[in-house]
Amino acid sequence: MERFKEKLKRVCILGLLLSTALTFSQCKKDGVDNLITDVPTSVDTQSAAPVNSSVFNVNVASAVPNEGYAFRIPMDAKLTSDSNTQPTASTLKVFENGVEIGPAHSAHVDIRTKGKGRFSHKSGFLYLSASDNSNPKTNGRKYTYTVNGQGVTTPPPVKPEEPTSPTVPPVNGDEPIGYASVNGKTTGGKGGKTVTVTTFAALQSAVTATGPAIIQVSGKITGSGLLRVESNKTILGLPGSELVGASLFIFGKNNIIIRNMKISKVKTYSNIIIKAGSHHVWVDHNELWSERVSDWDYYDGLLDVGTGADYVTLSWNKLHDNHKAMLIGFSYNEPESVGKLHVTVHNNYFYNVSERCPNVRYGTVHAFNNYYDNAGFVSSLMGATVRVDNNYFKNTKLPIRTELSPQAGVISGLNTNVFDNCGKNIITTAASSWVPTYDYKTGFNSAANVPGVVTKGSGATL
Repeated sequence: MERFKEKLKRVCILGLLLSTALTFSQCKKDGVDNLITDVPTSVDTQSAAPVNSSVFNVNVASAVPNEGYAFRIPMDAKLTSDSNTQPTASTLKVFENGVEIGPAHSAHVDIRTKGKGRFSHKSGFLYLSASDNSNPKTNGRKYTYTVNGQGVTTPPPVKPEEPTSPTVPPVNGDEPIGYASVNGKTTGGKGGKTVTVTTFAALQSAVTATGPAIIQVSGKITGSGLLRVESNKTILGLPGSELVGASLFIFGKNNIIIRNMKISKVKTYSNIIIKAGSHHVWVDHNELWSERVSDWDYYDGLLDVGTGADYVTLSWNKLHDNHKAMLIGFSYNEPESVGKLHVTVHNNYFYNVSERCPNVRYGTVHAFNNYYDNAGFVSSLMGATVRVDNNYFKNTKLPIRTELSPQAGVISGLNTNVFDNCGKNIITTAASSWVPTYDYKTGFNSAANVPGVVTKGSGATL
């Protein structure tokens, strides 16, 4: 009897173990395995996750700046990468928003100084530059890669955040973008009589008269000194017109538009001056120049705003062949400009100028979509706030700086710009996050498109 009980006990225990094993096996099949992601062993799960079976995300969040345009991103050591003895061993292909970038296997010095999508997969790291030399951590684009020849040549595209084709706003619009349309409107001489002038005396009489007027400048007019512009005026250069030697001077006035003028070789004064509390001024589609002579003081600047002026837009102008281009804030001791000098600087073409593009003291300035070619620096001084937004700098030794004054200013938007064959910036303050509250996205271009758009649309083209 005891032997029978012992045998029965063993059978029960065996049955229980078998039931448990079957139950666990079924649970594993139905549940546990389904929680495990099947990640290929050749992919670093810390730096990449699969987009599909053969295309993987580049983890740009882990990118570390590596001088210039280069960013270093750790990759899985199991991936074959380039080395000094095998400089083309890696089979990595990199895509930005679904478009392949490169060339691969680029020299690190070229990635840092030239960028434009160059990359290298070496010693377990991806050294990456964005196609427009922006910051891949903040430009909003998606970076993916394939290895060992696997995957599609062009992964599924991701819609870019910025436009990929140039957008040229209508140049004949009669409303400014930016600060000249904030806290009031800038309409110039709208509603007033229209007069056409062909001599210096007639131009002087027209701009100094009271009341609204649209003043059309015809032919070449030569003079000297200051033409003092009264409020509520539009000064419009007709095709082929030019003003030589004289400055348009706006002193304590408001609601003024200057468009389509060619102004050159003004001695003693800047070509256009806006100061002494003047406000709501729009300077648009003009060409301003002199000569780059050895004496830096032989000519003054081209376009200056200061001493408490406010709500100004400077747009689509060509400023060239002069040492000093654009000044906003005239001195290091200018208390009347504190809290003022709200200026928008957009779609201007600066070339063959030595400095001041613009030089900003005290002001709040939004500089976007400007093209700088062999031009001087943008500076933020004396507590100024300057946002540099989707500009293109080319052949510029020192594009942006803050260290020139007793009190430095701040810069925002730095990573949205393209620096093509440029030197290093000198920025001594923490990055600002300031963005203007007005709407400026209509016609806003990606930095890569700026040279084509601005060279085509700027200057006296109306």
